[in-house]
Amino acid sequence: MTTRVTISSIGAGGDGVAQLEKGQVFVPFSLPHEELNIAVEKNRGTIIAMLKSSPERIEPICQHYEACGGCALQHWADEPYQNWKQGLVQSALDGYGIDAKIEPLVPCAPQSRRRAVFAARKTEAKQLLGYNRHQSHEIIDIRECPVTVPEITSRLEDVRGLASLVAPGSKVFKLSVTVTESGLDIASSGCGSPDDATRLAVTRYVIEKGFARYSSEDEIIVEPKKPLLHFGKVPVHIPAGTFLQATEAAEDAMTALVESHLAKCKRTADLFSGVGTFGLRIAEKSAVHCVENNAPALAALDRGIRHVQGLKPVTVEKRDLFRRPLMVKELAPYQGVVFDPPRAGAEEQARELAKSSVAKIAAVSCNPVTLARDVSILLKGGYKINKIVPIDQFLWTSHVETVVLLSKK
Repeated sequence: MTTRVTISSIGAGGDGVAQLEKGQVFVPFSLPHEELNIAVEKNRGTIIAMLKSSPERIEPICQHYEACGGCALQHWADEPYQNWKQGLVQSALDGYGIDAKIEPLVPCAPQSRRRAVFAARKTEAKQLLGYNRHQSHEIIDIRECPVTVPEITSRLEDVRGLASLVAPGSKVFKLSVTVTESGLDIASSGCGSPDDATRLAVTRYVIEKGFARYSSEDEIIVEPKKPLLHFGKVPVHIPAGTFLQATEAAEDAMTALVESHLAKCKRTADLFSGVGTFGLRIAEKSAVHCVENNAPALAALDRGIRHVQGLKPVTVEKRDLFRRPLMVKELAPYQGVVFDPPRAGAEEQARELAKSSVAKIAAVSCNPVTLARDVSILLKGGYKINKIVPIDQFLWTSHVETVVLLSKK
């Protein structure tokens, strides 16, 4: 049985929203004002027939679109899509009563994502490598990906070959692939520890294909070349499994905003610093204290600064900022702070910052809701918003990065 609906809007998850008597139903791959016949299961709808399409609908550029669950909105024209992404940030701010101007969205170009996490599984017929079907555990075996950089997509068959060597029977596992200046850094999870024969075969294969490194469950199996990235002028050999910004262009846009805002601060704290995405660039002009709970990331940062002259003093501290945020007295020496926490945000740290005398703060987040919460705490502590910039780091998905620049009144 089908139901006729009209799509009213695009929800926060990227699906079209229609209103039925029983409540809202979410319809993937639909657009506002489209009239559809759909099959309904609980609160999900599947398009059976398109009765009236939107003038904003465009032809998707990927052959796997709608089967692969990696993208949700390839079928939407750029302008309304970008307005919707900006609206995600606006909606989050509205939820906390924050009235502030939002700058236009910084767009994301296709073929710019420098890291990808593939699902993989070996079947009797072949080695599957790709992404899960939308709302499913089925793996769509991909041959292209218009989001990911060519350095990855051009090597899909080589990555598939590696997957077939490490596959734990028919069990599903993950392969994370990151582009570095040394080559592809590949890490698997869900494979378990390889036996001696697998280690030997993988070592030969990685060397033959020119990969920089292969690690399994955070254990380095073979590393012909240490994966290298530069943050500003600092070379950092990144540890296995290190968090990195998804695209280089988005990283550049974020760091430019942060550097400009904190330019006149003599001492800055970089909280949730990772391997120094922000801190190592800031260190070219001011002293920086980098705080992070990941010991390998801090060690890599610390090693990197030893090879560069002309930096201001850089100090590091291993600390769980969720459990032990920097307190007001500890924040006293700093004129500037940048924080870029995981999706859960930095609520406890924001409460300490709100009570501090730090002159300028740059808040960065991939979760508009927790960011809005943290910013609302800072506003109550006497800060004002100078600028809010949404950045489309995750093309054709429902995720958006945001930078909020604040100063003490």
